Amino acid sequence: MTTLKIHNIESAPEASKPLLEKSQKAYGMIPGLHGVLAGAPGALDAYQIIHELFVNSSFNEEELTVVWQSINVEHACHYCVPAHTGIAKMMKVDEAITAALRNETPLENPKLEALRTMTLTIVRNRGNVTAQDLEAFYAAGYEERQVLEIILGVSQKVISNYTNHIANTPVDAAFKSFAWEKGNVAK
Repeated sequence: MTTLKIHNIESAPEASKPLLEKSQKAYGMIPGLHGVLAGAPGALDAYQIIHELFVNSSFNEEELTVVWQSINVEHACHYCVPAHTGIAKMMKVDEAITAALRNETPLENPKLEALRTMTLTIVRNRGNVTAQDLEAFYAAGYEERQVLEIILGVSQKVISNYTNHIANTPVDAAFKSFAWEKGNVAK
């Protein structure tokens, strides 16, 4: 049961209609999250802009997935974990990376594990990181730019994860096969 309305192009506020049309064109459907966010045109617009900025950051597909899924799993987002599992599959991200992120097990690639560690440190400590946290992140091959880009990714995920918690957004049909619950480790 949802607790916030999921809009379509017809039911959405006027200012959200072109934003939902953009989603329809980009994804071949209107993701449920976008339908919920359409209830506040500024929220949907902000989400789409932040998403585009994050996708066009310095991170590659694996790194985008690490940031997104680390946050999704930490926030226990029933909607975003399956969605980003499907997105990772479409981006041809190694399924071992996706499984480790979903199951909260270490990533085999030390650089990606450093990215996950920094992302979770930022989320769990609300941005209060230590000099040692930064040094370890930089030693793994990242720079100040990527610290700021993680914060950009956190911003996107706060909008989506929190919205999905409040709305109890149903998982889109395209991603139902990737259903996930916190603590359920896939075999």
